[in-house]
Amino acid sequence: MTRTVLVTGGTGFLGEAVVRRLLEVGAPSPAERGGQEFQVRVLARAHAPGLDGLDVDVIRGDVTSGPELAAALAGCSGVFHLAGLVSRDPDDGQRMMRIHVDGTRRVLEAMASLRQAQGERAVVRVVVASTSGTVAVSKDDAVHSEDDGYATEVVAGWPYYASKIYQEKLAFDLGARLGLEVVCVNPALLLGPGDRRLSSTGDVRRFLRRQIPAVPPGGINFVDVRDAAAATVTALDRGQPGQRYLLGGPNWTMKEFFGRLERVARVDAPRLRIGGRPARWGAIALEKLYQAAGKDPPVDRISVEMAEHFWYCDSSRARRELGFESRDPGLTLLDTVRYLRAGVDADL
Repeated sequence: MTRTVLVTGGTGFLGEAVVRRLLEVGAPSPAERGGQEFQVRVLARAHAPGLDGLDVDVIRGDVTSGPELAAALAGCSGVFHLAGLVSRDPDDGQRMMRIHVDGTRRVLEAMASLRQAQGERAVVRVVVASTSGTVAVSKDDAVHSEDDGYATEVVAGWPYYASKIYQEKLAFDLGARLGLEVVCVNPALLLGPGDRRLSSTGDVRRFLRRQIPAVPPGGINFVDVRDAAAATVTALDRGQPGQRYLLGGPNWTMKEFFGRLERVARVDAPRLRIGGRPARWGAIALEKLYQAAGKDPPVDRISVEMAEHFWYCDSSRARRELGFESRDPGLTLLDTVRYLRAGVDADL
């Protein structure tokens, strides 16, 4: 039995990993005749070199505008809505709201319209990619679960996470009103190979380039993109509508994270420990100096603020209901470093 699924954002870090996972899961071996196979359809705004050579149907279009979305949904039995923009630049705030919130609304409304026209044959289930930072971030080292409330006050000054909270709320509320089955997956920081745009692995690259001057006082959680992709695919059938699933790995202090990176990459970690106002003031001054020179600063204010918080999460629900497993974090760090050195910057 062949199932057609639509992936929005299939050219991103998580999106490409999900596409590859779908193709792996949906390719039965010769001994599994009649096994379920996925026909993967990707809605993409531009050419996607990462999908070249893969057995996917690519439709050029945008979730925020144009008629292509409706055509892409036709005949699908499931949707992976992964389209998004990862940025710490406050100037990208409105754009992120448009993509995450307006784009999600448009996807759900297009699904509902198709259901009205086609009845039970139309797609009703969608897996929405969010982030652990909608709930799992605080000023102390608490470990958060899916049942914790939104961290609205904590992330108010960070446009990416604020927009993802609005996206989640809209997806669950509007989906319920429209009679759709909405499941959210909330990965922690995504690491591993394949981050062509450096949307998630940029901080590791800065570490390798020795651009991080000090060890922040906070804590981090990260997950291998391949493990997050496997759970995202499983969520299409096993995820409970109206639920979110935190997908995380180890809960490490930033000191431990840098120490592990030091051993894997053979690059000395920073020894200076600094946080609070001095760190933020230093980041602001550095931003202004680099901006005056027309360059991007190696460290920005928002990154410094984020690194002073703890992003600890508990993935028990995902392990229990989705069979989620996270590989050895040391292997993820090693693969991340190897990818950055081989595929992005040979001088690292």
